[in-house]
Amino acid sequence: MRVVLQAFICSVIIHVTYFSSIFLVGYIKTSLYKPDIASEWDKIDPLQNEVAFGMVISPVFSLLTLIEVAVICGIIIFLYKRLLN
Repeated sequence: MRVVLQAFICSVIIHVTYFSSIFLVGYIKTSLYKPDIASEWDKIDPLQNEVAFGMVISPVFSLLTLIEVAVICGIIIFLYKRLLN
């Protein structure tokens, strides 16, 4: 039971790290973006009517990835403990 708990904690840590890094990279790219209006002046493109921010991820998909990563972490922890003994 301890391996299962360790695997789920490891999975949660991996997911939090992954989503935090995506957020951080997006924030840094947004804060450092400086448009070059002078060079874009010659290019005339039609304006968009809609703007989309981010994307929608199914909660079922997030739950499945959490479980899959937990299984992989559990296997790694189990094999690591098995090889040490």
